[in-house]
Amino acid sequence: MLPPGSTIGILGGGQLGRMLAVAAAQLGYRVHIYAPDRESVAADVAAQHTQAAWDDEPRLAAFAAHCDVVTYEFENVPVDTVRFLSGHVAVRPGVAGLEIAQDRLAEKNFVAGLGGRPAPFAAVPDRAALDEALERIGAPAILKTVRMGYDGKGQARLRAAADADAAWNAIDRHAAVLEGFVSFEHEFSALMVRGLDGETRFWDSPVNVHEGGILATSSLPPPPVIASQQDEARALMAKIAGELDYVGVLTGEFFATEDGPIFNEMAPRVHNSGHWTIEGAVTSQFENHIRAVAGLPLGSTATRTLPVTMRNLIGADIADIPALLADENCHVHHYSKTEVREGRKLGHATWVGASPA
Repeated sequence: MLPPGSTIGILGGGQLGRMLAVAAAQLGYRVHIYAPDRESVAADVAAQHTQAAWDDEPRLAAFAAHCDVVTYEFENVPVDTVRFLSGHVAVRPGVAGLEIAQDRLAEKNFVAGLGGRPAPFAAVPDRAALDEALERIGAPAILKTVRMGYDGKGQARLRAAADADAAWNAIDRHAAVLEGFVSFEHEFSALMVRGLDGETRFWDSPVNVHEGGILATSSLPPPPVIASQQDEARALMAKIAGELDYVGVLTGEFFATEDGPIFNEMAPRVHNSGHWTIEGAVTSQFENHIRAVAGLPLGSTATRTLPVTMRNLIGADIADIPALLADENCHVHHYSKTEVREGRKLGHATWVGASPA
């Protein structure tokens, strides 16, 4: 177990790193943020901050020397960065989950190999392959870049095969995966944490609503169809975590369909759909992630009371904070980002034991 006063390094300087840093401080740890970005809302609440490139090996080595363990707040940290750091300090979770999550094609093949059910898919390495994939998968479908892309970025919808050229250009002609359209009733998350000793715990699965490809709300209790499919989704996520020897919070996103849960994607990190756990669960996803990477006993993931609703504050929504603060049932989180722009997550609000006004 990592003793209090130790330093936990976090790769990435966004809001997830910020909330991890707060959780770490509550457990007596110091936090050192490493990120290439000039603005780092995580560094605002951390003891130390290194602003340097992901491939700056001397700076990475110096960062590792100041840390007792390292984790990451988002899945697009370069794999080579994590590999380099792993030669100097323990990195949890390790590189295996990161490598798979960064490659949508590898991720789908990996999950299918474990018995999971992703949507029908086909590799699209070039434009000609897109036509072949459409013949196999059909339309409507979604074309997604193999690498990068989140919150609806790096994706294009095809309502018919005639949309192929426009879709290929929309993703800047990058290698991609074509996914068949899934008819679903709801979207939900399977949120779990796995400790250093292999212990696994799950939070209740919220129903997720997206607007414009970006998560808008996560709510509990979920509709009955999600509750009935939660165990199957959890079993798959536990199998994934075990196969990867994963340590920390791992999230799977699923479609609830009449044929059972369909795997959409995984995130090897704390997740937006788990923000409700800060006030809504006995132990938040952020605290349990820190507990896991520090080798501490995991905390209870039980939901405190129902209902629970988490709403993202995106772009101009941040101006709603004064009204939200006037709601005695609302817990407000402002990420302290300086630039307000459309589609940018700037904060969130959570209601526990009451519905939003």
